[in-house]
Amino acid sequence: MVTTRFAPSPTGYLHLGSAASALHGWRAAQDAGGKFLLRIEDIDTIRCRPEYATAIHEDLRWLGLDWDGPVRVQSEHFADYRAAIDRLNATGLLYPCFCTRTDIAGAPHGPDDVPIYTGTCRKLSAAERQDRVAAGQPHSLRLDMAASNRPGLSFFEHGTGRIACHPELFGDVVLARKDTPASYHLCVTHDDALQGVTLVTRGVDLFAVTDLHVLLQALFDWPTPEYAHHGMLTGPDGKRLAKRDRTLTIRAMRDAGMTPSDVRTQAGFR
Repeated sequence: MVTTRFAPSPTGYLHLGSAASALHGWRAAQDAGGKFLLRIEDIDTIRCRPEYATAIHEDLRWLGLDWDGPVRVQSEHFADYRAAIDRLNATGLLYPCFCTRTDIAGAPHGPDDVPIYTGTCRKLSAAERQDRVAAGQPHSLRLDMAASNRPGLSFFEHGTGRIACHPELFGDVVLARKDTPASYHLCVTHDDALQGVTLVTRGVDLFAVTDLHVLLQALFDWPTPEYAHHGMLTGPDGKRLAKRDRTLTIRAMRDAGMTPSDVRTQAGFR
């Protein structure tokens, strides 16, 4: 059975671009007679707000979208992600990194527009790592990409076919920080596996990180779903729609007198 999901972060009111993404997943499930899941990705406890999560539920229902089963709220499952991190750490594939963002700010950027780590802390001895952690020095946990990479990884992209993965281009990515038990990359792949997602529909802006997600799926022996990355809605200036444009939130469009049909049409669906 096809199972898709919509997994927004409640950092603002749902806008037209996000509604279009939800419609892509919902329509794919409807067409296949499958399931459509809603997941709230709120691991960023500083920026995410419960009132925005509530508004997402309301706006989706107003648009006529329904979902199957309970909504998974990531902030309620930090222990799950910590257990996954501990499991990977036990294999020796993670190492503590004591560098700050400023320390690596000048490094070349990877496919996800994040600086590629230079490997400074990877070169520390086990004793020095242990001493610095024991001393309470702030640190993140990075994936040792050279030790983790699995040649021959690939995924199936709808409309394109099978695509080879090159996660090594991301360098040693952060999978956990002091302020969050796990990164977006780990949480999203963990939950897709846990919830039985078979088709990930999401914006093309996340296409590049699929290589990294497929690697994590291989390391944890999780299934790799199929993917369908859709285009992004843009404004008159050609820039992608963003939450900062308050006139294009579903709530503002409702207040302006638009109907659900009007909004769905503007999002590219009838």
